[in-house]
Amino acid sequence: MFHLRRYLCWPANKKSHTYGGKVRFFHLHITSIKTSYIASPLNTADAGSHVKVIAATTSVAAIVILLSTAVIVLYMSLKHKTDEEVRLKIEMFLKAYGTSKPTRYMFSEVKKLTRRFKDKIGQGGFGSVYKGQLANGVPVAVKMLETSKGNGEEFINEVGTIGRIHHANVVRLLGFCSEGTRRALIYEFMPNESLEKYIFSHESDTFQELLAPNKMLEIATGIARGIEYLHQGCNQRILHFDIKPHNILLDYNFNPKISDFGLAKLCARDQSVVTLTTARGTMGYIAPELYSRNFGIVSYKSDVYSFGMLVLEMVSGRRNLDPRIENQNEVYIPQWIFEKIITGQELEAAREMTQGEKEMAMKLAIVALWCIQWNPKNRPSMTKVVNMLTGSLQSLAMPPKPYVSSLGHPRPQI
Repeated sequence: MFHLRRYLCWPANKKSHTYGGKVRFFHLHITSIKTSYIASPLNTADAGSHVKVIAATTSVAAIVILLSTAVIVLYMSLKHKTDEEVRLKIEMFLKAYGTSKPTRYMFSEVKKLTRRFKDKIGQGGFGSVYKGQLANGVPVAVKMLETSKGNGEEFINEVGTIGRIHHANVVRLLGFCSEGTRRALIYEFMPNESLEKYIFSHESDTFQELLAPNKMLEIATGIARGIEYLHQGCNQRILHFDIKPHNILLDYNFNPKISDFGLAKLCARDQSVVTLTTARGTMGYIAPELYSRNFGIVSYKSDVYSFGMLVLEMVSGRRNLDPRIENQNEVYIPQWIFEKIITGQELEAAREMTQGEKEMAMKLAIVALWCIQWNPKNRPSMTKVVNMLTGSLQSLAMPPKPYVSSLGHPRPQI
């Protein structure tokens, strides 16, 4: 606070001449002006509080910075430890795998054959897929695995399953890369992409040609033969656990090839029960027993269920779980197809079909409905499925309704 002290003096009888007349003149003298700051108790308290607030804020900020730094350092340390453990696990696997594994590439070679990952052609659950070309001119698809997912299991599953098997309806693994935290899988290139692209693209002219009943039957039979080989034709049974249209690739002649073995599991061929800690697969294609053992045991029959759902989508051209539909119970594709069959309606209304084509579509639908029976014991093996698809329509019995309410179980909300 500033205080102004004024000292004023004026003589009362002094005279002064101004503009020709007499006037009374007051002579003002300012003897001194003093300005001073006087600190009050209130000002002292405010200043002290301000200093305390600044000190407290600075302390909190310092603590936050220190804690953040500590967390980052701890995270990086744990991540480095985890990455190293995964690397060692993969190297031990590759060492035990032997010399029959596909070609191993350096990461610099992977960058070269993909032209520094210039042409991205897809995105999977475990990483991005790029188009590349080997030194001999063979086109390939390179999947770069994300280090934050799978803890190396995707890599080990892929190399351990399809790394040493060969079948016309299983995609071939040509090579791999495992260098530090960088991991890649190199497959034969499939120019026509996945079956999913054609099932749900009704506007495409190719859709009409590709998914004509005779072509559908050809593709479904090829997929069935591929799964049969995985279940019965290898030294160890391979359970895929993620059969769906997105994982069925099409070569130059639209022959189907099963891909993406990241969730696959190996077991003995005579092993009837598979132990899993959690459900695996994609919503809409996962067998009921993977959610609850009340529906039965987990086995190779779980792949049969997924195959059945895939074929029903081929026949109907619809997704069995459509995100655009709020209440999935309103449109349950298996029941919708079942009702069409028993009422004698045509399954494909978008195009004119011959009698032979109608029988092919009917055969596909009946086989698929057998495959999605909720009790695994009622599902056929893939060997039986192949026989059903290659046999006559007249030899097929009509399956029960595609839900188990008659057994006292409500249909699960999958």
